[in-house]
Amino acid sequence: MSTAAGLEQGRVSKREFVQRVARRGNLPLRVTQQAYDALIEELIDLVSKGNKVTLTGFGKFYPQEHKGHRVRFADGDGPAEIDDYTVLKFSATRAVNRSVKVAGS
Repeated sequence: MSTAAGLEQGRVSKREFVQRVARRGNLPLRVTQQAYDALIEELIDLVSKGNKVTLTGFGKFYPQEHKGHRVRFADGDGPAEIDDYTVLKFSATRAVNRSVKVAGS
């Protein structure tokens, strides 16, 4: 997929993103891929242990707890239950939010 095609569809794949970062930083693609993988693994590891990760000037990643609940339209026999669960949340800084300008909005 070309850069233009990826952007026209409103989605950028991991591969395209890593390629763009490598070009922007004038870095080898392999090094950029390794850095991306390490960053994501470390972020998930820290947040899964209950930590908040703040990237100054960018935003905060944090775990958000959700209570389990009964499933209303479950497949099979009788009501199903979903256990308590945690999701990864992200909150951008005001500066980052102000700098995001989506075409057409």
